[in-house]
Amino acid sequence: MNPRLFWSLLLGTLLLLGVPLAILFMRTHERVTETVTLPPQGEARYNPLYVLGQALRADGIEVHARPRLDLQQMALGPQDTVVLLQDSSELPTPAARALLAWVDGGGHLLLRTPPPAEDDAGSTQGPLLDALGVDSLYQRSDCQPFHVQDDPGHVEFCKGRRFTLGFAAEARTERRWGSGHDLVFARLRHGQGRVSVLADMDFMRSEVESQAARMAAAKGQASDGLHDRSHRDLTRYLLDPNYGKGAMWLVYASRPPSLWVRLFYQGWPLWVPLLMALLAWLWARSQRFGSLLPSPVIERRSLLEHVRASGELLLRFGQGVRLYQAVHALFVHRLRLRAPLAAALEGAPREQAIAELLQWPRSRVASALTPPPPHDSSALRERIRLLLQMRSLL
Repeated sequence: MNPRLFWSLLLGTLLLLGVPLAILFMRTHERVTETVTLPPQGEARYNPLYVLGQALRADGIEVHARPRLDLQQMALGPQDTVVLLQDSSELPTPAARALLAWVDGGGHLLLRTPPPAEDDAGSTQGPLLDALGVDSLYQRSDCQPFHVQDDPGHVEFCKGRRFTLGFAAEARTERRWGSGHDLVFARLRHGQGRVSVLADMDFMRSEVESQAARMAAAKGQASDGLHDRSHRDLTRYLLDPNYGKGAMWLVYASRPPSLWVRLFYQGWPLWVPLLMALLAWLWARSQRFGSLLPSPVIERRSLLEHVRASGELLLRFGQGVRLYQAVHALFVHRLRLRAPLAAALEGAPREQAIAELLQWPRSRVASALTPPPPHDSSALRERIRLLLQMRSLL
């Protein structure tokens, strides 16, 4: 076939098939854009203040993120701000004193009360809150109303632990927010700096465990705390004293994973081959359940089995008369011991003597003493049964 003609036919066939398929595809399908919210990656997975740090960097502020408070590694300036998401009750007394000494030079510290516990009586507020003059902590289930113009029913501090201040702390209070008995926020003067005590910091976190946040995440919207305008306004208000004057230090209270967790999730390329090698070695060294060769035949020493096997062999090859002769010999031997006179007779007189001795009919005795036909197995069994019965009656 001419190559040019072949390619022309092939191109025409493709056009005839492709054009209808393309029209069918365009009429039965439509372009749809779907936005899928991916899980956080990198630092956003473990830093709950990551969004806050990114927002501050976008505003031109220097931001430093730390998993735990370490004053020796943190070069705090006199106009810096420390957002302490870490539980303040975990700080030892020397660290609390050093932190307050830095605040005394002009710094701004934001901290929260210890998170709610199952037993309020068994919890302590720690040396830092004691030094600030926090009197007592209260665990309540109600929220603090936060009046926003476009959200009249907005509330905050629903999961935090409220607090009260002592007389000395009341005198150093610049701003306060709460009910008549307890507070959710208080800004205290401490030397040249400020300390802001909050009931909780959920509005600053990158995730909020609220029903509204879960519904927003289900709709594909952002679910972080700073997504809400009221949360951004409240955060900006709390960061006000030193905002834009120094660096921001965000202590996000992240505990590093344990060694065993890191080995399990990150070291699997090493321990999986080692585990497979160990299992293979155990399988090679273990006892096998079965054998590739048949088990050796065990020698049988039972006399009854040998006698039974010999009888079956004789019957199989038509030698049943020999079995009858053996049983007959046993009967004659017993007859010689019990009735020697009858054993000395031959023929019909012996049959008559045995019948009178056993009180059997003479015909039955004669049938038992007559050898069976060579291939009549039923007659053989019957005569052997009679001989054994006659032997047992002697």
